[in-house]
Amino acid sequence: MEAKQICIVGASGKLGQYMVELALNEGYQVVGVCREKSRHKLDRFKDRITLFGGATDDTDVIRQATEGCVAVLTVLVPWGVHGYSLGTARAVLEQSPPDARLIFSCGWHISQDGQDQYSWKLKALVAIASPLARWLRLVDIEDQVRATNLIFQSQRKWTVVRGSDLEEGESEGLPVWAKHVGDPILASNRTRRIDFALFMVKAIDNDVLIHQSPAIVSCQSARQ
Repeated sequence: MEAKQICIVGASGKLGQYMVELALNEGYQVVGVCREKSRHKLDRFKDRITLFGGATDDTDVIRQATEGCVAVLTVLVPWGVHGYSLGTARAVLEQSPPDARLIFSCGWHISQDGQDQYSWKLKALVAIASPLARWLRLVDIEDQVRATNLIFQSQRKWTVVRGSDLEEGESEGLPVWAKHVGDPILASNRTRRIDFALFMVKAIDNDVLIHQSPAIVSCQSARQ
């Protein structure tokens, strides 16, 4: 039986590279999208994946890359101040095959229904860092908010995975999740980056997560 094909948008970043590796291990055919200047970061996979170089908000690139894919896994990165995350989300929503599972990554600061309960530290960090980063023209956190709002309004089969503080290290297993930040199970606020990628890949076949925005943490830290 022919392997199912998936597309990873933002494949050259740390999270993207983990997703590429895990998806290949799961038996998927992998198509990656990344900026031309970052193609070299995927050299170790070059004989095992198909790679499209270009901006992740380029509709032509996304249309070509996602053709024939059963799922599209997208890293929503709010680089710059020109709506990169919003443009990427829109391109994926509009150009991906109609029945494809769409899995997006973002941070805990995103709220689908306004029911999340944030610590004062996180609120302060967002309040201070967001305008500063935008003033420096580095990152626009509100761009990711606009992008996910667009996704939440879509009728596509989407999931928005919200990551806690990320750390490197060997896998601790599939993260646990809750619908809202503030749930006691999320108290540790830490996840291995490789396990964030694992959750993204496993979400492809988990229909329970359709139209959900799971907030995740390490399964090990949740038991402590």
